[in-house]
Amino acid sequence: MRPPILRRLFRRVASTAVLGLLAATSSTTAAGAQPAAAAAGLQQVTGFGSNPGNLQMYEYAPAGLPANAPLVVALHGCTQTADAYYANSGWPKLADQWGFDVVFPQTTSANNSLSCFGWFDPAEDTRGKGEAASIVQMVEHAKQSHGSDARRVYVTGLSAGGGMTADLLAAYPDVFAGGSVASGLPAQCATSQAAASGCQTGPQKLSPAQWGDKVRGAYPGYGGPWPRVAIWQGTSDYTVYPANATALRDQWTDVWGIGQTPSSTDTLPGNTTRSVYNDASGKPAVETYSVAGMGHGLPVSPGTGAEQCGATAAYFLNAICSSYYTGVFWGLDGGSPGGGGDQLPAPSGVTVTGTTAGTVSLSWSAVQGAASYAVQRNGTKIASPATTTFTDTGLTAGTAYRYTVAAVDGSGKAGPASAQVTATTTGGTPARCFTATNYAHVSAGRAHTSGGYVYANGSNANMGLYNVFVTHTLKESPAGYFVIADSGCAS
Repeated sequence: MRPPILRRLFRRVASTAVLGLLAATSSTTAAGAQPAAAAAGLQQVTGFGSNPGNLQMYEYAPAGLPANAPLVVALHGCTQTADAYYANSGWPKLADQWGFDVVFPQTTSANNSLSCFGWFDPAEDTRGKGEAASIVQMVEHAKQSHGSDARRVYVTGLSAGGGMTADLLAAYPDVFAGGSVASGLPAQCATSQAAASGCQTGPQKLSPAQWGDKVRGAYPGYGGPWPRVAIWQGTSDYTVYPANATALRDQWTDVWGIGQTPSSTDTLPGNTTRSVYNDASGKPAVETYSVAGMGHGLPVSPGTGAEQCGATAAYFLNAICSSYYTGVFWGLDGGSPGGGGDQLPAPSGVTVTGTTAGTVSLSWSAVQGAASYAVQRNGTKIASPATTTFTDTGLTAGTAYRYTVAAVDGSGKAGPASAQVTATTTGGTPARCFTATNYAHVSAGRAHTSGGYVYANGSNANMGLYNVFVTHTLKESPAGYFVIADSGCAS
């Protein structure tokens, strides 16, 4: 049964066909109706702010919640309600066990005919606007009401809620310390209703840097630490295709300034494969969870075990308790987020001060308490200078390099990485460009295949299906390193 999440997206009016499909698939509240009654413990909160996005706020706060507890925001999918997410996602059990507050925002058909969050609408999903602004107002209200720890605010969501989660992480990295996107979309994948459906079945074939630019462009000038991001995806999801998980992985590893090759991979319950992408200090910054054979929904695992949670229902699928593993990744269980702890802040003011054909010079602002700094080039640590300047040598002429810097304390523990800067060495031979089908690119050794998809050699950019119908232009610079250059191939 294929749910109608955004297959047709209309702000006010839905077609007869979509309404019929909605009635056939939704097992929660009918579109536009309010839940008959909030589940025990789930309370509606009013007066939380000016509410420009016309949302409703529901909250679950365990009895005896201590001050400075974490705060989790949980966003439902299309056709769902806050009550359904409360009842089935498993977050209340973990809130009781670990001690944190959970906010469940809710949208209705007054905003969208299928009660979807507007992850595709710049008037709703950008900083200071619409639904995104309403959700941040809910965060501020909860922080003031319960004394929540502003450094430990997290957001998670399913499907359209997952798309909005990614947008919130991009627009408000100063608010959210981490996020979890389940069967969702990369940040700013679509900026119109017309483009939304295309994102679901196949997001744009962008390089990691291009995906990362969408995040960096959501809050220009931001120089603080980035959220740690978990990505959950079923391999048999034909509503939001698995290519979106790949795009999300590319997007957030690029934002962190780390590569797209996992630091480690392991197997979890429910036929789940976890891939971990560590930051400069060796702590998980991005994790992907691929659930073999699972369709469109949030993975849950009903039961009383420590690693079990949730209940099965429409789009809550029996596989693994994703909320538990997400909570551990964030450190809600009492561990440290990403396996870290008290850390020095990310250096600010990272600047390229000069380039030659073979060198790049950098500088940054000093971090109090730093014994040294970890400099990463293209996701790999290359130096540990004790000062706030560094010159990278032995580089290839005419080549772009990406750098981040992290502060390291006296015990050798590195903090979060700085905002990424890009420097291009001077000189070099002109880039070569090739336009051909995906099949021809693979045959010529410019790309390779994996799982039926084609990836450019070097950049590993997703080029789409392995066939003779999809055509791309690839730019080679330096030799053997190819990037997609469909919009132009200037050297």
